[in-house]
Amino acid sequence: MRLLVASAPDPASLNIRDRLLEMGEWRECGTFRGQRCYRLRDMLMVSFDDLHLHLDHVDRLVGEALEVEIGEVVFLSKHRAASGRPTLTVHPIGNFGRAEYGGRDGTLVPASPAFMSGLLRALSVSAKGLPFEVSYEVTHHGPYLEMPTTFVEIGSDEGGWGNQEAGKAVTRALLGWVPADGPTVVGVGGGHYAPRFTEVTLAKRVRFGHMVAKHVLDGKGDNEVLEIVGKAAGASGTSAVYIHRKSFSRPEARRLGELFEGAGLRVLEGADLQDL
Repeated sequence: MRLLVASAPDPASLNIRDRLLEMGEWRECGTFRGQRCYRLRDMLMVSFDDLHLHLDHVDRLVGEALEVEIGEVVFLSKHRAASGRPTLTVHPIGNFGRAEYGGRDGTLVPASPAFMSGLLRALSVSAKGLPFEVSYEVTHHGPYLEMPTTFVEIGSDEGGWGNQEAGKAVTRALLGWVPADGPTVVGVGGGHYAPRFTEVTLAKRVRFGHMVAKHVLDGKGDNEVLEIVGKAAGASGTSAVYIHRKSFSRPEARRLGELFEGAGLRVLEGADLQDL
């Protein structure tokens, strides 16, 4: 069962939750910590008084209390950016370094490549005509779980969080997504918003799992780079990598490709992927 988690202090989270309740035929199925729970098909939706970043093991807590088996978690969330640019984002979670915003130091949560990539594609359709960009974000922040987990967010400031049309777009995507097919890859390179990985997902048969921004690898030696990318591959269930080559110098992109291949990771490029 897929667990959808809403957070009461988060206005975008409540926006998405309320649109889901309006647009889907959910039924009440008990309470958890005083909050009503709802079920629709293979989805269970719960609300918390705490912010998402602190909800470690939420799947276990809810599953044991309601006696259901949770196989995947989706957090409904806001996204904040200094740019204020209206954006709908999805991303996997975990920390490559210090856990400054929840989770555990140097620990990744399992990604959900087929769901996350399928949800990105669904968002690109459901948000057409709205002044919102659709994009991946790279892997970052907590909480810590041991189940495949995805964040879906409305950003990037107070003006967007409560936008009901954006909430409806996210709802349509969550209710109508189709699993992505194709090889699963770890994205390596680029910045926080991963536009290249977004473009590839919207054009090719591919499933992105964890994504490692260029700055995470800057200044690292080969062994550290392999440890980070290997950890991302393991938490994504793959041994394949897609490098955002233009975010590196040509010699560095070539060196990384050779480094990964030498470690047994398959490096895929756009030409290796089928068109949608």
